[in-house]
Amino acid sequence: MMTYKNKTQQVSQSLSQKGPTWAAMNPEYVVRMQLQNRFNTGLDIARHTAKIMREDMASYDKDPANYTQSLGCWHGFVGQQKMISIKKHFGTTRSRYLYLSGWMVAAMRSEFGPLPDQSMHEKTSVPALIEELYTFLKQADARELQHLFKEMDEAREAGDQVREQAVQQKIDNFETHVVPIIADIDAGFGNEEATYLLAKKMIEAGACCIQIENQVSDAKQCGHQDGKVTVPHEDFLAKINAVRYAFLELGVDDGVIVARTDSLGAGLTQKIPVSRSAGDLAEQYTAFIDGEEVTSLEQMKSGDMAIKQGDRVIKPTRLANGLVRFKPNTGEDRVVLDCITSLQNGADLLWIETEKPHIGQIANLVNRIRDVVPSAKLVYNNSPSFNWTLNFRQQVFDAWLEEGKDVSQYQRERLMSEDYDASALAEEADERIRRFQKDAAAQAGIFHHLITLPTYHTAALSTDNLAKDYFGELGMLGYVREVQRQEIRQGLACVKHQDMSGSNIGDDHKEYFSGEQALKASGKDNTMNQFAAI
Repeated sequence: MMTYKNKTQQVSQSLSQKGPTWAAMNPEYVVRMQLQNRFNTGLDIARHTAKIMREDMASYDKDPANYTQSLGCWHGFVGQQKMISIKKHFGTTRSRYLYLSGWMVAAMRSEFGPLPDQSMHEKTSVPALIEELYTFLKQADARELQHLFKEMDEAREAGDQVREQAVQQKIDNFETHVVPIIADIDAGFGNEEATYLLAKKMIEAGACCIQIENQVSDAKQCGHQDGKVTVPHEDFLAKINAVRYAFLELGVDDGVIVARTDSLGAGLTQKIPVSRSAGDLAEQYTAFIDGEEVTSLEQMKSGDMAIKQGDRVIKPTRLANGLVRFKPNTGEDRVVLDCITSLQNGADLLWIETEKPHIGQIANLVNRIRDVVPSAKLVYNNSPSFNWTLNFRQQVFDAWLEEGKDVSQYQRERLMSEDYDASALAEEADERIRRFQKDAAAQAGIFHHLITLPTYHTAALSTDNLAKDYFGELGMLGYVREVQRQEIRQGLACVKHQDMSGSNIGDDHKEYFSGEQALKASGKDNTMNQFAAI
């Protein structure tokens, strides 16, 4: 490993070869700036984070206790504060990622204003957010290192060599805030060429992992809404190929592809594929199509179509808009086929969008997939679209009822009520929610747990509480007691907002560039000095 001291010596030798015109360059300042900007391009980030994900996937395969997690972030600052908090509380960012949600991009980052999750937002807003997130994560590195450089300078001024060496060791072993982002490309925003072009932009911005779903691009719906329409397997595989080619073209050979299936809740298809040989993917897909058996042309009317399905000829069930309906109760079988096919054709991870967070349901699907692809593992959406409290209280109710326990004091449809919050059933439900990620990783093949849009909800909740207090009787105390005082008590670095925004980094640069004549912002009259002891 190249140490801080070695880097400084190396830069010093390089500068000395440039002659006297470069004499103003301080080798140590150069090294500091290089360390504060470890990643020069998004592709550097993508290659670094892809390696991390591959290592984490291998670690999970050895022991499912080694699952990974992420939270969806809609702004660079939110992602930055998340990773700063993780380092503060856990000492490492390992196994913790960021998630980029197409839902939140649509709802919060579109120039059209708030939009539903239907791929109506500008496709360029996705790579733009990836770049923004990594810009803020790199700035978190720069800020933390700036503090270490300051501490080193103070140790030198005090002649404390032991402290100086300890700080140098921290610098040499510094762990970056730059972590993998699982980035949502929706259904690809068009045909496979459109998917390839957008995937390139996302990878160039730093994405090492791209999640793509098997819905029809121009009819895309949120996975937790009705009206979802899937595409034939061949169409989906073409888009998986497009993403892989984009990774390989850009030299991110370890890039990760998450194949998401919405078939569990999708009852429609827009396209009937052409079968070329018995038992191929097209024939397997069309076997799920619902319809009325046709034994005579008299059963047909103008505009009707007929397809051969096994030994039968059927008239597919079509809606008024021409979409074709699948047979009822075939969702699970279609999900299993989607997943197996995707893994056999280049995908690395699976995403199964379910209608509830039920470990047994997920495990049943994963076990069927693993019968064919033993290494199959999931990325799972711990979605805010689920009513977690009600779902798990009802799961406990049903389990107790099956076990013969007395549940007469509970009304199943009212279990969300505060009346039950202190009950034994509610306590058991909360314990199951607490264990959900660990248990699902062990029992249902979930490698990565994410919450798609948590910071959407936390922003709304915290703003509501502040508005209620500040504009009410508490006035300024509403902010001071519930925000600033809590920042101070809990050690949030953001309480020093000037430092967080890069003011002290800028002061350092001014000193590098201008020496003693630098006009710095961090003088005695800076009001941030009121937080100096924090």
